[in-house]
Amino acid sequence: MSDSSSWAAIRAELSGPAGLNMGWAAADRHVALGHGEAPALRWVGRDGAERTLTYADLAEHSSRFADALRRLGVRRGETVFTLLPRVPDLVVALLGTLKAGCVAAPLYAAFGPEPLRLRLALGRARAVVTTAALWRRKGPLDVPHALIAGGDAPEGTHDLAALLGAADPQVPVAPTGPDDPALLHFTSGTTGAPKGALTAHDAVVAQVASARAALDLRPGDVYWCTADPGWVTGTVYGVLAPLACGATVVLDEGDFDTARWYGLIERQRVAVWYSTPTAIRLLMRAGDDLPRRFDLTSLRHLASVGEPLNPEAVLWSRRTLGRPFHDTWWQTETGSIMLANRDATPGVLGAPLPGIGAEVWRPDAEGVGELVLRPPWPSLFRGYLDDPARTAACFAEGWYRTGDLVRRGADGLFRFVGRADDVIKASGHRIGPFEVESVLLEHPAVAEAGVIGKPDPVAGEIVKAFVALKPGVAWSDALAAELLGHARRRLGPALAPKEIAVAPSLPHTRSGKILRRLLKARELGLPEGDLSTLEDGAG
Repeated sequence: MSDSSSWAAIRAELSGPAGLNMGWAAADRHVALGHGEAPALRWVGRDGAERTLTYADLAEHSSRFADALRRLGVRRGETVFTLLPRVPDLVVALLGTLKAGCVAAPLYAAFGPEPLRLRLALGRARAVVTTAALWRRKGPLDVPHALIAGGDAPEGTHDLAALLGAADPQVPVAPTGPDDPALLHFTSGTTGAPKGALTAHDAVVAQVASARAALDLRPGDVYWCTADPGWVTGTVYGVLAPLACGATVVLDEGDFDTARWYGLIERQRVAVWYSTPTAIRLLMRAGDDLPRRFDLTSLRHLASVGEPLNPEAVLWSRRTLGRPFHDTWWQTETGSIMLANRDATPGVLGAPLPGIGAEVWRPDAEGVGELVLRPPWPSLFRGYLDDPARTAACFAEGWYRTGDLVRRGADGLFRFVGRADDVIKASGHRIGPFEVESVLLEHPAVAEAGVIGKPDPVAGEIVKAFVALKPGVAWSDALAAELLGHARRRLGPALAPKEIAVAPSLPHTRSGKILRRLLKARELGLPEGDLSTLEDGAG
């Protein structure tokens, strides 16, 4: 079967009476197949409380939400934002928005008022679903309808529970086709307004295909994606793809805590676990003894996303957890996983998934060039909202340009070098920060590492490294010299850092990426740019 026919088969599998609709595919389809009583969502509260919703529950509640939007006058194609913690109402609102034919736009509950107002305005919000506490803390927000989850609705807002109670549990799903808009996710650059990437309902075809191929996700699996649904991974692989695959999704309201995480895997018997390199490094930082106190034998497949996974993390997970983390690569704009390291080879991004054409564009003498992908595929974004020029700039010579630099080995697998704007040019050498960071992480004292290029009058740039140390390790001149020597031995004098500094922690985005440009801005005293996605935790 060809890749196009494979996608056509999945498209037919996921389509319903109203056409291809992400919300219907994720919930109602399982009811239609006779699996309505299967557990769809297991919610774990901050205090340890648990609640299970079946696929029939999700289908009914999301239908009520879709009808509530209709009664409020929210029309097909209009945008509904969610600003919620990780609670069941978030999943209900997301699926119900899609079933209403509206565009779902998830937001981080940790956003400040100004980033929120900007995104609501750019997305022309018709409604926002949030809590009373968040509404009071972030407001006033200029949106026609505010739906308050959890009770205590402030004046001028709607009580979500009351709306759902009065709504029709069997309202028909709005007719949608593969090309109708479904998701709006904002991505931030170093400067300027955030970009709103628009994804169509057809994306669920590639999302399901990739969940099966890259995450080994099977019907009935207990599955946990640690990403917040305010980030595209939390929406796509935390909710939509696993539900469409018939898995049982674990939704944890709590913050990152190593013992809590291991305990959750043990109690819920998690089979497939999808997390970020930041979280994995924090687990490594806590040591090898803690996971041995828990029964983690339910784990069958571990995967990572957000930024390339350091080789040491793959080796650590294989040794300590009994399973290696498999790297995956994709972007908001690609809509689903494009490359996966299915053999868990340390230091490798992997190979393209079936149906995805990938090449190294304009490689230099060392084989380093930009990773480009050949359109079309079902989940490719349909453009940046109201910004055709920015959209057009993503494509050249029939390729989608990712902005990531890679090299391809003799084995056909892609190795990550760095973002095009992160690569350091020192004395004629192109140095990828990821390679230097991975070597520093091999040292037993280092928990995290971030590398930048620092201007130099002779070399053009020199490599400067910032490291966060493991608990109990003290910074000293001797340790700095030891780390520089270690890097020099492993990388050679051309690639090794010339300077090194210690930091209590490194700045990350909520998707787990180290914000190297923020390290560089602070080092050089430059403007820090958009910090709305800054996150100090595990993502």
